[in-house]
Amino acid sequence: MLNIEKFGAIDIGSNAIRLLITTVIEQKNKETKFKKTSLIRVPIRLGADVFTVGNISRENYLRMKDTMKAFKLLMKSHNVVKHRACATSAMREAENGSEIVKKILKKTGINIEIIDGNDEAKIIASTSIKSYLTHDKVFLYVDVGGGSTELTIYANGKTVISKSFKLGTVRLINNMVKETMWDDVKDWIKENTKDYEHITLLGTGGNINSTYKFSGTKLGNPLSFEYLEEYYKTVHSLSYDDRITVLNMNPDRADVIVPALEIYISAMKWSGAECVYVPKIGLSDGIIRSLYNDK
Repeated sequence: MLNIEKFGAIDIGSNAIRLLITTVIEQKNKETKFKKTSLIRVPIRLGADVFTVGNISRENYLRMKDTMKAFKLLMKSHNVVKHRACATSAMREAENGSEIVKKILKKTGINIEIIDGNDEAKIIASTSIKSYLTHDKVFLYVDVGGGSTELTIYANGKTVISKSFKLGTVRLINNMVKETMWDDVKDWIKENTKDYEHITLLGTGGNINSTYKFSGTKLGNPLSFEYLEEYYKTVHSLSYDDRITVLNMNPDRADVIVPALEIYISAMKWSGAECVYVPKIGLSDGIIRSLYNDK
């Protein structure tokens, strides 16, 4: 006898807003299955507002409101039994973030939780990423978003230390990151990896997922440092328009891909990592797991 339910996760990031609907299949004496049923991504770049003027604009609020209404209808159509909406860096820093949350709740019935970087890292850590955390490897986990980068050291299958830095792709393309921030990230990585002989990177985020898909690498196999460097050179050499037409990138990916790759490559250099595993999971996957665990 199977027990089948659908859960919904809304991830409100600095670069885009996503709805993930997952079908959870329970069978007695067998491992629960999580099957991604639908993923909708809307490129509302909230960070472009917040990191430059400090507020979410009325235009983007209206787009966000309409998106939430659409997401609610989609979840209803899918018979989603429970959902959760989490907002990250842009909403955290917006002066009108709390006001927007209240308005969205009133207009759509969707309650948005504004979470901090540590909460974000913990939610993602609850996903299938655990299967990578073997006791014989030390991992530097790097999650690059539009507003921030989350770093975590895993050793012996456990979390050693985590930190969130305001080093994100949307900030970088808007020239909102001081050079000292790069130094802070470099110092943190070097200090917290110096006692380990071999480091392996775990990379999450839309840009590394896009890179992984483009590479054609078989799922489960890592990308080498050399491949990332060559891909970065290729992408960097192309114009914004050519990235869209030649590499078939989405317009809202074509500008942020360059700074994202710079962050991953820098993290590999500073930690001495020779490859990066890309589990292709994110905050929305963690939200689904949290909903299921709460149930």
